[in-house]
Amino acid sequence: MPAWVEGKLFFYADSPPRRLMELFSVKWSTMVLHALSHWPGERARTGELQRSLQGISKKMLFQTLKELEMRGLIARHVYDVIPPKVDYRLTPLGRTFAEPIEQMYQWGLENESALDKMEACYQAASR
Repeated sequence: MPAWVEGKLFFYADSPPRRLMELFSVKWSTMVLHALSHWPGERARTGELQRSLQGISKKMLFQTLKELEMRGLIARHVYDVIPPKVDYRLTPLGRTFAEPIEQMYQWGLENESALDKMEACYQAASR
């Protein structure tokens, strides 16, 4: 938990909020988890994911998938067929993270005008 020190809130490096934000610091992590949570059977092949996530490069997708796999949020399944076939699936732990991500994405859909205003402020300030 964050700690109150002399009336101020401190987020120590090992606090749960900071650890959660590590996941969100990788741009595509939440989008991959969100996509998999809505995919039939909560699994998808690499090419399917890349086509559904406009703007992600193949390299970035592979890096993101590898990191999510290392964190235990997705599992890589290799089929014993030729040509090789691989898909990625949410793990039970990944499903735990998919729920709050869904809530955040829903908030974004419901508050698109606030997001537009934020972007307009940023664009105006960067001129």
